[in-house]
Amino acid sequence: MKKEDEILERLDRLEALMAPMAESARSMNDFKEDFAPRVNELVKHVIIELSEIDGDFHLSDLTRLGKNMLRNVKNMDYALNQMKNAIDFIETAEPLMKITVPHYIARMDELERKGVFRLLSAGLGTLEKLAETYNAEEIDQIGNTMFSLVGALQKLGTPEAAGFVDHMASIPGKVDLTQAEAVGAMDLFRALGNEEVKKGMGVLLQLTKAMAPA
Repeated sequence: MKKEDEILERLDRLEALMAPMAESARSMNDFKEDFAPRVNELVKHVIIELSEIDGDFHLSDLTRLGKNMLRNVKNMDYALNQMKNAIDFIETAEPLMKITVPHYIARMDELERKGVFRLLSAGLGTLEKLAETYNAEEIDQIGNTMFSLVGALQKLGTPEAAGFVDHMASIPGKVDLTQAEAVGAMDLFRALGNEEVKKGMGVLLQLTKAMAPA
């Protein structure tokens, strides 16, 4: 092979190797030509936006912010961990809340329909009136009295006491005061022959015995 042919062959190989590189360079140049205007537009937009805060922003502010962030890395790490714990808690509690919240809403609605909240509101109004009318010492005395009455009401809860109270409550409906007349000692003596009067006197005797101090 002649030397000239060998040189031409090497040049052909170099040309074949350089062709892809040249093609890549052309592609990069085309990309640069297409991308450059967009970059210029973006830079202009950023400059315009930043010009609005030019008086409020200084490079020293950014430096100070960076220093504060570095000084508070532990605090930020702690805050992020707490946020993670809160998110984990919400994710864990969410299924339970989906079950319980509707139940409590339904229960509150039931209490509202039954008038429980109106009763509580009236009770609070009564307490406000007590606070406005009486001082602390008087309210304390009222509380002691109510405590004693609760004990008395507990005793009235027995069947015997309840029956007695019910009977006593029915007496006014059986008495016609318009028929009452003045009576003397002889009238009382004669009345003792009445069976009902005898039973009434027996009840009075039992009550008198019961009222005697222990």
